Amino acid sequence: MALPMFSRSLIGHLVDAPSIIHQRTFSVSAVAAAIQKLTRVRVVDNSSLGNTPHHLKPRVIHVYTKNGIGKVGDTVLLAIKGQKKKALIVGHKMPGERMNPRFDSNNVVLIEDNGNPTGTRIKVPLPTHLRKMKGDYSKVLAIASYFV
Repeated sequence: MALPMFSRSLIGHLVDAPSIIHQRTFSVSAVAAAIQKLTRVRVVDNSSLGNTPHHLKPRVIHVYTKNGIGKVGDTVLLAIKGQKKKALIVGHKMPGERMNPRFDSNNVVLIEDNGNPTGTRIKVPLPTHLRKMKGDYSKVLAIASYFV
């Protein structure tokens, strides 16, 4: 008999509880960026520099955008095996806009200063919306074998 009385009194206190508890209405987590400085990336072409086994994965040291955050189709500067090389972002982990794929790793293709790809083949699928983007990616798209 004591248990039902206890539960009724407890329910009475819980009904008033939401007026006491204040919830935060803002997020305290950091903004998720696609690719920014110091991000480790994966080279997905068959260039000799990108495929040699190295101790550390290549790291982004500069993103060529106004806000410093790189998305698919943006150019970045990598530090790879003690050298600086330009690369094109062809996939990232962060979910993008609707109907655009999300990848398991941050993928880049090494390019030369004039925009030509360093390798001759790309080993992973590229997003199809890369075809519609502004910029001269025709040579990178030509060496790709799969699209998603």
